Amino acid sequence: MTEKVKSSMTDKKILLRAVKNSFIKLNPRTQAENPVMLLVYVAAILTTILWIAALMGTKDAPAGYTLSIAVILWFTCVFANFAEAIAEGRGKAQADTLRASRKDVDANRIPSIEEINQITVVSAAALKKGDLVIVRAGEQIPADGDVVYGAASVDESAITGESAPVIRESGGDRSAVTGGTQVLSDWIIFRVTSEPGQSFMDKMIAMVEGASRKKTPNELALQIFLVALSIIFILVTLSLYTYSLFSARQAGIDNPTSVTTLVALLVCLAPTTIGALLSAIGIAGMSRLNQANVLAMSGRAIEAAGDVDILMLDKTGTITLGNRQADTFVPVDGTSEEELADAAQLSSLPDETPEGRSIVVLAKEKFGIRERNLSDKKFTFIPFTAKTRMSGVDYDDHEIRKGAADAIRDYIIARGGTYSKECEEVVTKIAEQGGTPLVVSKNHKILGVIHLKDIIKKGVRDKFADLRKMGIKTIMITGDNPLTAAAIAAEAGVDDFLAEATPESKLNMIRDYQTKGHLVAMTGDGTNDAPALAQADVAVAMNTGTQAAKEAGNMVDLDSSPTKLIDIVRIGKQLLMTRGSLTTFSIANDVAKYFAIIPALFMGLYPGLSALNIMGLESPLSAVLAAIIYNALVIIALIPLALKGVAYREVSAGKLLTRNLLIYGLGGIVTPFICIKLIDMLLAALGLI
Repeated sequence: MTEKVKSSMTDKKILLRAVKNSFIKLNPRTQAENPVMLLVYVAAILTTILWIAALMGTKDAPAGYTLSIAVILWFTCVFANFAEAIAEGRGKAQADTLRASRKDVDANRIPSIEEINQITVVSAAALKKGDLVIVRAGEQIPADGDVVYGAASVDESAITGESAPVIRESGGDRSAVTGGTQVLSDWIIFRVTSEPGQSFMDKMIAMVEGASRKKTPNELALQIFLVALSIIFILVTLSLYTYSLFSARQAGIDNPTSVTTLVALLVCLAPTTIGALLSAIGIAGMSRLNQANVLAMSGRAIEAAGDVDILMLDKTGTITLGNRQADTFVPVDGTSEEELADAAQLSSLPDETPEGRSIVVLAKEKFGIRERNLSDKKFTFIPFTAKTRMSGVDYDDHEIRKGAADAIRDYIIARGGTYSKECEEVVTKIAEQGGTPLVVSKNHKILGVIHLKDIIKKGVRDKFADLRKMGIKTIMITGDNPLTAAAIAAEAGVDDFLAEATPESKLNMIRDYQTKGHLVAMTGDGTNDAPALAQADVAVAMNTGTQAAKEAGNMVDLDSSPTKLIDIVRIGKQLLMTRGSLTTFSIANDVAKYFAIIPALFMGLYPGLSALNIMGLESPLSAVLAAIIYNALVIIALIPLALKGVAYREVSAGKLLTRNLLIYGLGGIVTPFICIKLIDMLLAALGLI
């Protein structure tokens, strides 16, 4: 997707924009969108007022101390805004690049395909859904649509970042064109499929810059939980103030606990760390998906990817390489394997298909047979046709044929040859193994069979094993017969398969799993995939696919790589892991800060609390000031982790929970004790307290 953008934390332009936006976001309306940080915002305003009152002679706390608390609280708000702004930075940079690549072009609108000469030149913005437009070589496609006539080479680098052109043609699954791309050769007529301002490019710009990002259900639920915690801590703080006031009066002394201190204490105890980073985590997750060249139409889809437990994958291009390749030569009727390989290689010399080239390569690798010098002999090559279902070569007095078993059998028998039982048995065995048998004959005599097989992608079996550890079931979808599908599924290591797949069978399988409480993800590119994509919880449409498929999906893979679904699941899980880990760390922080601050703050009134002052903080004021400084700095310290995400590991939910509790739970408890003590010592050494 466009030019790759530098890391947000190292790009000066993004950093400067983020700093500027950090202060712009101090707008009360913006702050109100995050209830937890709104509490800090109000606290900053309150302590600022208390500082002004202290300058005017009102007794609450020393003016310098109150000013310090106010400044740190304002910086806490700015740091929280910075976390969100820096997360948005990469997306805004990508959006700027996309806007720069889009031009205001004219469109050649025509009344119908038959009236291509009656062109009306209109602005691209004036095009409406259903209009027919003709685009010639060198012209930019003015809107999204489906090709209804012709074929052309199209440069889609503005969308995908790939310089290699693609073919767009009427009919089939490669008819969709995107506004902003350019026709390089030939010409096409397409029907507009989007209204002005609703094109794929418009949606893409809105999504990558986060303008249309809405809080997901999980995010909203967590925010409600954080608000509830904040309310509890407000009540706790009020209770502490009441007890402090009561105890001071009983002892006949002034209340040593100032409002400024209690406000600072409230901010320290509230879950401000995760409250400040929550939005940044969601935006960064979407940004990571954008970096993978996947456009998510909703944040909900990314979270759903993290919860997916059923993965439906196409066989071709995802599990296999997409082209069958020669695996072995199986001679029959006393023929040597080298003689069979030589004949197979000769018949495949003019065949430029991956299958044909693989036969030549296999013959070379096994027997050192190299391509012949054909200039000194009269070679006549017989091309493959759908009617004959065979190809071959005639030279001197020899005739070699290679093709489907039944086609070669009929050809040989018609010319007085014999089709042996041994050959029939080999053909049957290869078919049962999920391979494709190609029979080779020379001078009307069967030499043997070439075993073509689907080549399983390297490492795909390990990937499926990792997914299985995470509790994700993999299902291979293929149009092959059940016997072939079973053989490939066993070799690839998938958990299940759907053979002879139809749109109805895919849709029914998804619905069946969903009624059992599963979340299903699948990929698709054709109009026939649209019903299943619309039903799936995570539906990844290929950018090269039809408009119907892209509209039915909730994600679009700009690279059109079927294997991308596995990466999407990982990004979704990483998003959930990051949010869970930082939430654990934040809440553990609150517990630690509670036990670090309360003893130091109230041991003057309750001497028994001195036993709990294990940190030996200098004074109540230094304890609060150190804690409030730590509370602000920890937000900045965790921004890189929020943006990058917690390291992804293919482990079970139980092991993941244990790991998070040990690292982020225990770490969240220990870290505040160490950092608050160090800050307290620094403040004392500088003579600030």
